[in-house]
Amino acid sequence: MNKTELVAAIAEKTGLTKKAAEQALTATFAAIADAMAQGEKVQVVGFGTFETKTREARTFRTPGSDTPVEAPETRLPAFKASRLLKEKVAK
Repeated sequence: MNKTELVAAIAEKTGLTKKAAEQALTATFAAIADAMAQGEKVQVVGFGTFETKTREARTFRTPGSDTPVEAPETRLPAFKASRLLKEKVAK
C-alpha cells in the first residue's frame, strides 16, 4: 500500500474527502517526525512506538582497500510494534 492508497482507505473509513484525509495523514506524519527530531518518543496505543535510537561511533574497513573508516555516532528512527499489532498481523 502506498500513500495514495492509504489516503483512499482513510477517506473511505472516516467519510472524509480524499483531500482532507491526505491533509490529516500528512499532518500526522509531520507531527511524528518533528517529535522524533526533538528526541521524543511517540506512543500510539494499540499500534506501536516511534522513537530514535543512537548508533555509537564505530570503525569499519572498506572492502578492497581494507582502509579503516570512522563512522560517527548517529541517531536513527525506530519503530516498535505493539503487542496488539503483532497479534493482528500474526492472524
